[in-house]
Amino acid sequence: MKKKTFKFILITLVIMASISCSKNTNSSADLILKNARVWTMNPEQPWAQALAVKNGLLLTVGENSEVLDYQNANTEIIDAQGKLVVPGFIDSHVHFITGGFRLASVQLRDAQTPDEFAQRIGDFAKTIPAGAWITGGDWDHELWGGKLPQASWIDALTPENPVFVSRLDGHMALANSLALKMAGIDKNTPETEGGEIIRDQIGKPTGVLKDNAMDFMWNVMPDPPAEMKERALIAAMEYVAAQGVTSVHQMGGWGEYLTLKSAHDKGILKTRVYASVPLSTWEKLHEYIQENGNGDNWLKIGGLKGFVDGSLGSHTAAFFESYTDDPGSHGFFVNEKETLEDWILNADKNELQAIIHAIGDSAISTLIDIFEQVAEENGPRDRRFRIEHSQHIAKKDFARYAKNNIIASMQPYHAIDDGRWAEKVIGPERIKQTYAFRGLLDAGVKLAFGSDWFVAPPTPLEGIYAAVTRRTLDDKNPDGWVPQEKITVEEAVRAYTIDAAYASFEENIKGSLENGKCADFVILDSNIFEIAPEKIREVKILSTYVGGEQVFRQ
Repeated sequence: MKKKTFKFILITLVIMASISCSKNTNSSADLILKNARVWTMNPEQPWAQALAVKNGLLLTVGENSEVLDYQNANTEIIDAQGKLVVPGFIDSHVHFITGGFRLASVQLRDAQTPDEFAQRIGDFAKTIPAGAWITGGDWDHELWGGKLPQASWIDALTPENPVFVSRLDGHMALANSLALKMAGIDKNTPETEGGEIIRDQIGKPTGVLKDNAMDFMWNVMPDPPAEMKERALIAAMEYVAAQGVTSVHQMGGWGEYLTLKSAHDKGILKTRVYASVPLSTWEKLHEYIQENGNGDNWLKIGGLKGFVDGSLGSHTAAFFESYTDDPGSHGFFVNEKETLEDWILNADKNELQAIIHAIGDSAISTLIDIFEQVAEENGPRDRRFRIEHSQHIAKKDFARYAKNNIIASMQPYHAIDDGRWAEKVIGPERIKQTYAFRGLLDAGVKLAFGSDWFVAPPTPLEGIYAAVTRRTLDDKNPDGWVPQEKITVEEAVRAYTIDAAYASFEENIKGSLENGKCADFVILDSNIFEIAPEKIREVKILSTYVGGEQVFRQ
């Protein structure tokens, strides 16, 4: 098929899909929500009192009197009793199926000491068969002073179970000696580009692997069966629905996409998903979309997730200046600049979206250089480059985000988590441009908020609380950590709704409560626009609706 012919067919299909998303067969509603305080995210009608749903779409949004005109004998009526209703929250960065698996794995996130860390792993090992892998965990060594865990802590407790448990950021993990042996890692194993094997004084691996060094372990770990992947997906969908999340942007691989596709084919998706696959597979994605299209309002694919650097907590984020607590270390790139340039250039040439992880100021600045070069070479188009995390930005680069229409895809919860310890890692000056929500908005940059779940909880209300108050989890910053970077509740909600939809090219079908859009909305027990900001994280989700169907009720 000629390229122009294919492009015409694709455009026609998109138009037809758009028409089907807004067309109703008659004027009676399947569901009416009345007596509400509806925050619509529609600038022409910011507030409404009621909404009507037909065939999963919003038939009308307005006052009780006009909406009730669409009622008939079969219409379900919900009386919101004055409660706040907002568009369904969109989590712009999740590892969705991995998060589902984490729900059933060993829980190490709040382990306060090395002994507690080890004991939890040992106790979990007693509940599973010999030979079964122990993964997940999400430990945080900063809780016990910053000392990295070692295989020796857990070997005696896990003699028959290989262990590979991740730090909460996913950029380093601890293996026990059994797992190291299975992966062939010993003192003679060479270092890998873009990764590190932590060793003791005589060169023996301690068990901690960073970034690309973790590939040794991924290569020997068995792939979970399809049934278990589907169960993890269902658990993930149920969990996020309880948090008011109706759509997610999935950062994962092809296997996870196939799990999502299978679930969609079976009609069991209850969360809308915009899926990305690895940047290195841009050619495969291009061919897949040519043959199959890029999906529909439930499951869409089109993003390519890549990495420039690692993470702050693992000291693998790439900075211009060295780490304050580790002089001489600047972190590192997990992919060479030339490789990233080639991948992004070809992805963009084929009209695929580049969704690239960059955390340190050097990584971010280098990525913007690449984006500028690619845009100049490939010419103008609506490409919506994204920088995932955008955590530590050099002063010179705020304007470059705006100039190049780069979306800052950020996770506010990280700010109140990292704020407990980040200053000792990068010093008092660099933290002034850390999680710079206000600075980016003032520069004219669009924010798309998310969680990075499994790394942090997929709880938008906590994310809004974090962006608005910046009060760290240890309660040591009551006025906010780097308080000049606070934003308003309205700005934070926008980043979780319409601008998050924009980040996946879907602002025309969701992200706001307007006629013809998908009927995804959430009912809250308190008005987050009126209560004290520090109370926002205590607000409860009463109900979550996706396509007019209730997927969660408290």
